[in-house]
Formats: sequence, C-alpha cells, structure tokens
Amino acid sequence: MAPLQSARRRPAHRTRRVALLLITLVAGLGVLPGVAVAAPGAQLNAADMTLLNGVRLAGLWEMPAGQMAAEKGLSPRVREIGAEISRQHGVLDQLVVNAANKLGATLPTDPTTEQKGWLGELQNATGARFDQIFVTRLRVAHGKIFPVIGAVRASTRDATVRKLADEANKFVSDHMAMLESTGLVRWQQLPPAALPPAQSDSLVAAAAANVGSGGRGAEVSTTVVWLVFLAALGTAGIATYRILRRS
Repeated sequence: MAPLQSARRRPAHRTRRVALLLITLVAGLGVLPGVAVAAPGAQLNAADMTLLNGVRLAGLWEMPAGQMAAEKGLSPRVREIGAEISRQHGVLDQLVVNAANKLGATLPTDPTTEQKGWLGELQNATGARFDQIFVTRLRVAHGKIFPVIGAVRASTRDATVRKLADEANKFVSDHMAMLESTGLVRWQQLPPAALPPAQSDSLVAAAAANVGSGGRGAEVSTTVVWLVFLAALGTAGIATYRILRRS
C-alpha cells in the first residue's frame, strides 16, 4: 500500500506544482506591469530631474561659497548673508536628498567643473573683489534656477517634486533678496531671461534653456518591462512543460 500511496502522491504533488506555477504566471500578468509603473522614479521626467539635479548642484557649491564669504568677506553684510545662505542650503540639500531617496533618483555628488571654477575664483579673491565676485556669481546662479522651479512646479505630475519646488522657491527667493540687499548686484550685467520659443510650451525646453539638460529622466521603458516579463513568461512556460511531461 505504501508504494501505491507514494505513486498517488507523486502525481498529486506534481499537479500542485503545476497549479502553483500557473497561478504565479497569472498573477504576474497583473502585477509586473503595475510594479513597473509604480516603481520609484517611474513618474519622473527630464524636467523633474533637472530640478532635482539643479537644487542639489546649487547646494554643493553654494554651501562652501557661503562659508568662504562668512570668513573672508570684506563687508559685514556679505559675511552675514554668506553664513545664512550656507546654512539654508544645508537645509535645502537635505530636502532634495530626502526627495531623491523617496523617488529612487540618483543625485550628483560633486559640483560641476564650472562651479568648481567659481569656488577657485572665490578662493583666490580678497577684499572688495571677493565680495563682488561672491554676490555676482550667486545672484546669476539663483536667477537661472528660479524660473526652472516655477516651470516644474506648474507642470510636474509628482507630488514629491511639487513639494520640493515649493520649498526651493522660498529659499531661492530669500537668497536673491539677501544678495540684492548688499547693493553689489550689477543689474545691467545680468543675463537676459532664457525662454523657450514662443511657439513651444515644452517644460523640458524651458528647463533646458536655463540650466541645460541637468540629468536624465528616471523613466522605466515600457519595452524593457515587457521584454523582461516575456522572458520570464517563456522560462516559466518551459518549466511548466517539463513538469507536465514528467507527469
């Protein structure tokens, strides 16, 4: 009787394995595409990433720039706002890092080559020349990121990016006002507003016009998702066939 029981159990055991495998395949049909859409960063586009990268890069060079101003600025006002801008960028940097972690996005870890050049310029300057360079460089940089924040805030579909844009807007507005309070802003030398062509309402064009590409979107390709899924489906199908054949 034992061999009979064993023989009966074996087909039943295989039948259960086949059933479980088929259930997994059916579940995969509904779940896998959903996971791809809901994956961290899946809703981000190039404009969203431009904002994230822009805010991050601003902090990477403006924090040390502000610290330098606090230490070697000639004007008491420059020293004061240097320390405050550095402090506030520390707060903003943490906000953008938190947002990126939540979205599964990767951020820069070093300033750009251009930004490193600005820091070198500040390191080599002293006295009134330092104050002028500090105010000029930071005011121009804030002027470039400011319209990008508004453009992304108006059109992003991601709530986390929208919240970051609101927070960044407050900081950038305050920083421009502080820099302007020094009386060192050379208004005639500020670059003109960079806007997309009148016939284009592209958010990406507006962002690129002000800060460049800034980074790649974190979108998940639908084609890749389906290729992976079909490959998994094919592998599972072969396994199912082998199990049925052995049965």
